[in-house]
Amino acid sequence: MALILGLESSCDETAAALVTSDRQVLAHRLAGQEAAHRPYGGVVPEIAARAHVEVLAPLIEAALADAGVTLAEVDAIAATAGPGLIGGVMVGLVTGKALAHAAGKPLIAVNHLEGHALSPRLSDPDLDFPYLLLLVSGGHCQLLLVEGVNRYRRLATTIDDAAGEAFDKTAKVLGLGFPGGPAVEVAARAGRPIVPLPRPLKGSPEPHFSFAGLKSAVVRAQAAAIWSVEDIAASFQQAVVDCLLDRTVRALGQAHHATALVVAGGVAANGAVRTALSDLAGANGLRFVAPPLWLCTDNAAMIGWAGAERFAAGLTDPLDVAARPRWPLDPGAEAVRGAGVKA
Repeated sequence: MALILGLESSCDETAAALVTSDRQVLAHRLAGQEAAHRPYGGVVPEIAARAHVEVLAPLIEAALADAGVTLAEVDAIAATAGPGLIGGVMVGLVTGKALAHAAGKPLIAVNHLEGHALSPRLSDPDLDFPYLLLLVSGGHCQLLLVEGVNRYRRLATTIDDAAGEAFDKTAKVLGLGFPGGPAVEVAARAGRPIVPLPRPLKGSPEPHFSFAGLKSAVVRAQAAAIWSVEDIAASFQQAVVDCLLDRTVRALGQAHHATALVVAGGVAANGAVRTALSDLAGANGLRFVAPPLWLCTDNAAMIGWAGAERFAAGLTDPLDVAARPRWPLDPGAEAVRGAGVKA
């Protein structure tokens, strides 16, 4: 059994966790930054990076103490190496390098997206490869065929904005506060999906996602002063669900051997999204798998688990591995149109 120390610092969550290769999370410490970023309505990279510097070392010490282990007992150190806000990524990766060098332990540079992609296997030991994954977060919206560790085939991505980014923008426009995703979901429960908003690319033969037009439509709906905030929120959320379902149905046609339909990433915590995808999986004779809510948002347990999976496959990294603001899971995927593509 391998014991992995996982470190996460790609955005505005600083986290450290001890995870074993037999799916035990022995400790998980996380420090959020919501209060620091709330006045700005979004994450400020410089503030985030400084906060990571201040809290990461104490979090690591606390996690080791919680697990009752020392650094010498850890088998490898896994740190997010990208993609993400480069200042924050560098804080976590440099810390991981320093610990690995000092303790003489292997370093595992984890792609943050792979952390999300493999996180359902941490909570569900029966989830086998291959599976169709909808990875939907603040920075990414992709459909991937997960064929194994380090083996991903991208079927679709967003050509402009990610779904989570659209949630945050909608929350800001509607004055719902930060973080936006949970705020929109709460408001949507009290509203009706009656506002005529677009479903970008729905029904299109193009496999990809687009949410920029939906964001703009929310701005116009709010400016019209016809509908309540709750109705706009409900209508926006339903539009996102409709787009996700439409694109996922298309991807199912290319994932004939998939064992399950899986959702991961921050938007996977949204109840309406989970319910709709669960119904879709059932209608197609597939298992539906979603991590528990705490594993959907950024955390170090998923980085530790991805590290455990990579360690078992013999995949470690040199100490000069670089931090990467962008890092596609499928670097060989065909380029798609759109200046703002989140590959």
